[in-house]
Amino acid sequence: MATRKRLSPEESRAGALEAARDLLIEAGPQAVTLKAVGARVGRTHANLLHHFGSAAGLQQALGAYLAESVCDRIAVSIRANRTGSASPRVIVDQAFDAFDDEGGGALVSWLLATGQEDALEPFAHAIHEMIEDVHKEGDGADHPADREALESTLMVVLMALGQSLLGAPLCAALKLPQPTAREIAERMLVESLASAGRKSV
Repeated sequence: MATRKRLSPEESRAGALEAARDLLIEAGPQAVTLKAVGARVGRTHANLLHHFGSAAGLQQALGAYLAESVCDRIAVSIRANRTGSASPRVIVDQAFDAFDDEGGGALVSWLLATGQEDALEPFAHAIHEMIEDVHKEGDGADHPADREALESTLMVVLMALGQSLLGAPLCAALKLPQPTAREIAERMLVESLASAGRKSV
C-alpha cells in the first residue's frame, strides 16, 4: 500500500496556494474554499485550517501569493528593460495578465464584496517591496530614471486592476478595442521612461 509523502509545512502551504490559484482561474474566487483546495491536494480540512485559520484566511493568503508572484515577475522585467532585453509592453502585459487572466482582479473584487478590506494590504505591501527593492539596487543613489520607471509601474498595476474589474464593458460602451487600456498603459510607460532618461543625463 502506497503511503502519502510527508510534506514540510512550507511545502504543504505552497501546494495549497497553487491549488487555490488554479481554482481561482478555473471557477472564480467563490470556488476557493478549504474543502475544494483540500480535495485538490489530498489534505484534510483540519490540515488546511492549521495553515490558514479559515476560508477567509486562505483567500487572503492567496491574494498575498498572487501579489508577490506578479511583483517578482515585474521586477525581473524592470531589470531586463534597463539592459534593453525587455520592452515596456512586457511589463504592461504581465500586470494586466495577473489581474485579468490569472484572477487577481476577481479576487480583489470578491474580498471587497465580502468585507475583507484588510486583505488588500498584501497587494499594497508587495508593490511597495518591489518598488523599494528595485530602487535600492545599483549605487543606492536616487536616480530619476529609476524612480519614474517604478512610479509608472505602480500606475500600470492600478490600471490593470481597473481593467480587470470593468474594462471590458467600458470599452464596449465607448466602442473602443479591448486592448485599449494596455496600449494607453504602454504609451504612458514609454513616455515616462523617455522623460526619466532625459532627466538622468
